[in-house]
Amino acid sequence: MCPDFFNNPVPSFGSLDAPLLIVGLAPGLKGANKTGRPFTGDYAGELLYGALNRQGLAVGVYRARADDGLQLHGVRISNAVRCVPPENKPLPVEINTCRPFLAAEIEAMNRLRTILTLGQIAHHTAIVTLSLKRTHHAFAHGAEFQISHRGRPIRLIASYHCSRYNTSTGVLTQAMFENVLASAKKSAGL
Repeated sequence: MCPDFFNNPVPSFGSLDAPLLIVGLAPGLKGANKTGRPFTGDYAGELLYGALNRQGLAVGVYRARADDGLQLHGVRISNAVRCVPPENKPLPVEINTCRPFLAAEIEAMNRLRTILTLGQIAHHTAIVTLSLKRTHHAFAHGAEFQISHRGRPIRLIASYHCSRYNTSTGVLTQAMFENVLASAKKSAGL
């Protein structure tokens, strides 16, 4: 551990009143683990916060620091796993340990209309958290599911994770990501 890093469970970013929840995988070792804000300090944050800004869901300039003044509008960002996992690959025990935090967050978001999951692990974690069946809600980029959770209608949308690996290999392009984010924005009523 580096003494000048955050090195703690990374809290979510954005208001609990937001109608859109974005769920990522876990804090990056030199990103959110360092800065204390999801997707802050690494490449995935550049893509995510840039796209949020272009969609009008964020205001301010992303400077890869938690104190950059960036503000989210109608969006809350969280992770399936709250602490940086070894080798950026969370173990099932870590995912299971952190699931109650995601469940509590979903319950506390009274205006929640849409959940955008970034990556297969985040998607599967959301599926289990929402007590859904994987077979009926399979992960695929751009897949959308209308669900009911405790009597509330929620739109669940899946995206490939906005990691450097996925963009470098062409698995995810900026246009693909912008399109899925636009769909999430629309379904959240933003």
